[in-house]
Amino acid sequence: MVDRVELLEALYQAMRRDKVKIEAKKFGFAVINELTAAGGTLDYGQMENNFIHKYRLLNLSADHWKKLLRGHVKQEYNACLYFAETANNTLCFNLDNNFKINNNELIPETRLAAEFLGRHLESYGLEPLTILSGRGYHLWCRFAKPLANQLLLDFMIRIAAQTLASLHYSRHDYHSVKINMSPHPQYVKGISIRAFGSKHIKTGSFSGVKTPDGILDEENSWDYFGKYLTNKTVSEEHFRQAYDELINKIPL
Repeated sequence: MVDRVELLEALYQAMRRDKVKIEAKKFGFAVINELTAAGGTLDYGQMENNFIHKYRLLNLSADHWKKLLRGHVKQEYNACLYFAETANNTLCFNLDNNFKINNNELIPETRLAAEFLGRHLESYGLEPLTILSGRGYHLWCRFAKPLANQLLLDFMIRIAAQTLASLHYSRHDYHSVKINMSPHPQYVKGISIRAFGSKHIKTGSFSGVKTPDGILDEENSWDYFGKYLTNKTVSEEHFRQAYDELINKIPL
């Protein structure tokens, strides 16, 4: 059986190893002591009754980072990872509900946006790994080597613009959907994103992989994830060809 931590390390190979944010149901000093027992320091803890509790850890060793991923895989908590500050081998679109009222729902516009965004990526030969995430989706692409963050952002901005235009032309309200993009050079130090294999803290539901046939269960999601890493990683040459084509099409 493939080690799931090794799969996560493969996807997030360029992510920072010295910094993690933990989301957990448990809170208190005992939890903090447990999380920092192998080293590292607590940057901050955000503790709220009957809600999600967050702990950002700094100065981690590579072994401690891996140990925290092991706890994530065991679903003791969710581990949220930070992109490297200059170059990364992944990009992620975070699609969310942008409504101020009923903003916890997965609305039809968000579902449709995920479909459009996936199609636009696929038109350039990039098949995303699409993961259900609460009221939205995370769409990941993995590259064979790290690429400059600004290069990735320039690409993502144009894909996002095409996605919102597709919503508009299909007579849907594109204002109802929010598309965040990572890594973003301006915000890369402060923004984290949940690693694959997370569970919804409130409901306990697994954040499964989205396919044309629906959302996969936990076991099938991990199986799909492993095959995605093997078969869908994008070479630098292919990305740069796609980038040039997109830049020529949408010269912002």
